Amino acid sequence: MSRLSHKQKLYIIVGIAAVAVVLQYLLHLKLYAQILVTSVGAIIALSMFKEMVHTLRSGKYGVDLLAILAVVATLSVGEYWASMVILIMLTGGDTLEDYASHKANTELKALLDNSPQIAHKIMDDGDIDDVSVNDVKVGDKIVVKPGEIVPVDSFIIKGSGLFDESSLTGESKPVEKNLRDNVMSGSLNGDNSVTLQVSKLAKDSQYQQLVKLVKEAESTPAHFVRMADRYAVPFTLAAILISLAAWFFSGDPHRLAEVLVVASPCPLILAAPVAMVSGMSRASRNGIVVKTGDVLEKLATAKTGAFDKTGTITSGQLTVQDVVTTSMKVEELLQLAASAEQESSHILARSLVAYTDNQNIDLAPVSSLEEKTGKGIEATINHKNVKVGKLKFVAPNSEMKPLATTTIYVSVDDELCGYVTFTDHVRPEAKETMNTLKALGVKKLMMLTGDQEKIAQRVAKEVGIDEVKADLLPQDKITALQNIPKSGHPTFMVGDGVNDAPSLATVDVGIAMGAHGSTAASESADVVILKDDLSRVSKAVTISRDTIKVARQSVLLGIAICTALMLIASTGIIPAFIGAMFQEVVDTVSILWALKARYSHEQ
Repeated sequence: MSRLSHKQKLYIIVGIAAVAVVLQYLLHLKLYAQILVTSVGAIIALSMFKEMVHTLRSGKYGVDLLAILAVVATLSVGEYWASMVILIMLTGGDTLEDYASHKANTELKALLDNSPQIAHKIMDDGDIDDVSVNDVKVGDKIVVKPGEIVPVDSFIIKGSGLFDESSLTGESKPVEKNLRDNVMSGSLNGDNSVTLQVSKLAKDSQYQQLVKLVKEAESTPAHFVRMADRYAVPFTLAAILISLAAWFFSGDPHRLAEVLVVASPCPLILAAPVAMVSGMSRASRNGIVVKTGDVLEKLATAKTGAFDKTGTITSGQLTVQDVVTTSMKVEELLQLAASAEQESSHILARSLVAYTDNQNIDLAPVSSLEEKTGKGIEATINHKNVKVGKLKFVAPNSEMKPLATTTIYVSVDDELCGYVTFTDHVRPEAKETMNTLKALGVKKLMMLTGDQEKIAQRVAKEVGIDEVKADLLPQDKITALQNIPKSGHPTFMVGDGVNDAPSLATVDVGIAMGAHGSTAASESADVVILKDDLSRVSKAVTISRDTIKVARQSVLLGIAICTALMLIASTGIIPAFIGAMFQEVVDTVSILWALKARYSHEQ
């Protein structure tokens, strides 16, 4: 029966129970009814025992022992109808869990339902053919008609319009997109037909990455279930002791069965997973994709939070402040720098390319390009070796000192040609986010950035971060995170770029600002913030704390009710059949309480 769904098992057991009722009460064949129920009960108990052994071998405690003992005890004393009620209760509880999980997971599944499958590709002869999104290549031109979903990440080359990005960012207001604006896959086009040029393959596009995250979130079991299993050890011991004491003092073996049938393990089996999925659903509704229930538990007790600066603490709205050249015209410097940076998702690159576009400077063709993580970009443009990035990378032998502002430097054939400075804007919600995190119990907030010390200190002071480590390469960030003492764990790191991906994979919980962030960062992260809003980090911690609180409450509430029922049953007041029915009440109360994690005051 292990290959059957919980609903199918329930139907079979209810069907057998119906047959047994007919045999005993209509045909008056009590012995046959007892044999039928006892045989089926024994088979299912044996099947449950095998599953329990498998669970123990996998390193978990398992909470099925009480159910097995209850079935065996009731069958042993002839209370076969009570054992049938227990079996119906167990399969009914599993079916209810499936329903509750499906109900709690509605928001997550919405992404999968809207996954783009085809693209209208403009062929070489000008015709438009429908092709699979997986066959679309970078540089292809596609048409997105009114009311259609953008199939892959692209940018507009003809037309303009409003795009609904609510399934990606949680922002309900449509966003206006014009020429050369990037459009994310999964966005819903408005009333105008637009022509796009593909910038990423389907597998690397924003929407497909979110679908991948959702699938991971659905398929990975929650670690908190193992915490619930640990509750099972003292609870199981208590149930066995109470049942044996009731038998010993009364001399009646029926008391043993009567106590065990009300010792329902289902609050432990069902309540915690339902609460976890509910919490993940609530997070999704707030524009936060949480990959596993384990993440919620860690975030709920996080002691240290680390943040990248550029694009994370800052708003992502950098503007070019000054362009200085030493050996060429300003327009030429901007063309070379922007051409090298045009494929980068880093905030400086986006700001530079946008500024160059506003200056009506055409980008030059790039024959080769390589991103040096944490350093900059090296490209071949018009047969020249162009480097854009940090001063030490661009011109290691230069006597120039780095400026005390956000700057990218440009060299051609290893000769420093100039630099571009930027004005950095701190996110308006950053300070409030830090204050909220401190109020939630995150004791230490730190900034880890590759930017200069003076700039980092100024930003940290403005938002309320106490510890700053600047001028860091990706490996330096990892070292800083690894040096956090045990008392500072669990830890989380918030970042958005390629250079943040290793750090996000190092900490207990990696959080990626995914609205404009890189695919690498999102893949390395445990949590992806879909909306470009730093306050969602503190919201994720709040949801995690609420979810764990509800999960524990639902488990402990079920245990408390079961314990009270066991003590009452030990006196002989509750018959085994009635006690078995009480289990369903306990299960229902626990699961309904766990579903509280799905609902909150947020819309």
